[in-house]
Amino acid sequence: MLHSRAINETHALRQILEVTRKLAAPFDLDTMLNEVVNASLNILDAERGTIFLYDVATDELVVRVATGVGSFRIPTGKGVVGESAKTRKLINVPDCYADSRFNREIDKKTGYRSRCMLTIPLIGYEDSLIGILQILNKRTGVFDEQDEFVASALAAQAAVVLHRVKLTEAMIATQKLDREITVARDVQMGTLPKVMPKITGYDVSGTFSPTDQTGGDLFDFVQLAGNKLFLLMGDATGHGIGPALSATQVRAMLRVALRLGATLDEAFVHVNDQLVEDLPADRFVTAFFGLLDASDNIVRFHSGGQGPIMHFHAESNCYDWHEASTFPLGYMNQTRLGDPMAIQMEPGDILGLISDGIYEYENTAGVHFGQDGIIKVIAEHPEATADELVRLIMQAARHHGGPVPQADDITIVLVRRLAGDSLHSK
Repeated sequence: MLHSRAINETHALRQILEVTRKLAAPFDLDTMLNEVVNASLNILDAERGTIFLYDVATDELVVRVATGVGSFRIPTGKGVVGESAKTRKLINVPDCYADSRFNREIDKKTGYRSRCMLTIPLIGYEDSLIGILQILNKRTGVFDEQDEFVASALAAQAAVVLHRVKLTEAMIATQKLDREITVARDVQMGTLPKVMPKITGYDVSGTFSPTDQTGGDLFDFVQLAGNKLFLLMGDATGHGIGPALSATQVRAMLRVALRLGATLDEAFVHVNDQLVEDLPADRFVTAFFGLLDASDNIVRFHSGGQGPIMHFHAESNCYDWHEASTFPLGYMNQTRLGDPMAIQMEPGDILGLISDGIYEYENTAGVHFGQDGIIKVIAEHPEATADELVRLIMQAARHHGGPVPQADDITIVLVRRLAGDSLHSK
């Protein structure tokens, strides 16, 4: 008797080693799980087997591979499977219908009668629950201690390999996402102005620095007839691909509107109302829509949730900080858009469209760079070009932050009216 038992244990061990060898081969998840179930049925001489995978998000066990059973979900803590998941312990049920934890509904649906079962948790690294292996109906009697040992050994091997497969799938998904983000970044960065516009009597510059690989900020220049320049600067809520798509959508819709001859008011209303339809309720875009007319040196604009808008008066060396004039784009339909605001640009004046990423750039003490930081840069470099000032403001903000990383997307657009001498030199 002992000799026969030893032979059986040796045979089982060899089968487990063979399964382990097979599982070391590169498998997709379903193929590997089917291999585990088939090996379990063969080694334990059982009729049916099921593998449940643990869904962390819903705290449920989901059937992934099963013999004779369709897909369904079981909350952890419910039934034999749920208890095994909660306790992380093997459960041997010699008589299913005599156990109050057994769920008879599955047998009713399938017409199959469960007699006995082994339920083994699949535990990964750091005691993480990966799933459950359940084996039904040993062909000769009920599952004994040797079966428990064999099933536990097989489950341990399966758990390691299953963890490996899930990590591999996660790595592949991450690599795919990285490639998609790279493409999104290339598209977004490709929509930014390649060269700064040339408007008689003005010096214009802009830059964009996303927090992540993509960002929700945007800026654009559209030169129009009559020495006019349309100015766009905006900030879509959030970071990443979603806001980047919103930002790109705003730019595209604006350009289409302008090509169709839309006025400043019409462009703002049309873009806003379309975003109301397109964006989720919790998403919107703060945006500055401005039109610089170099013939009268006035910038007329609507600022949807975007502010403050900086106006530096060169002659008096003082600043105006204009707040938003209306709701952000996509927040609600525009039915009563007021008259655009207007800024008279005198020689040397600077219009600054600067995003929160600069104003709210914090240092280690939690102090913002703020308006004072911008004022200091302009005061220290009165003769700097718009391009130089953009670069200097960015440098000053990063120096202010020190070791604190950039926390928000950054956009800076500066429009400077040239003084008399500068204009003639142009």
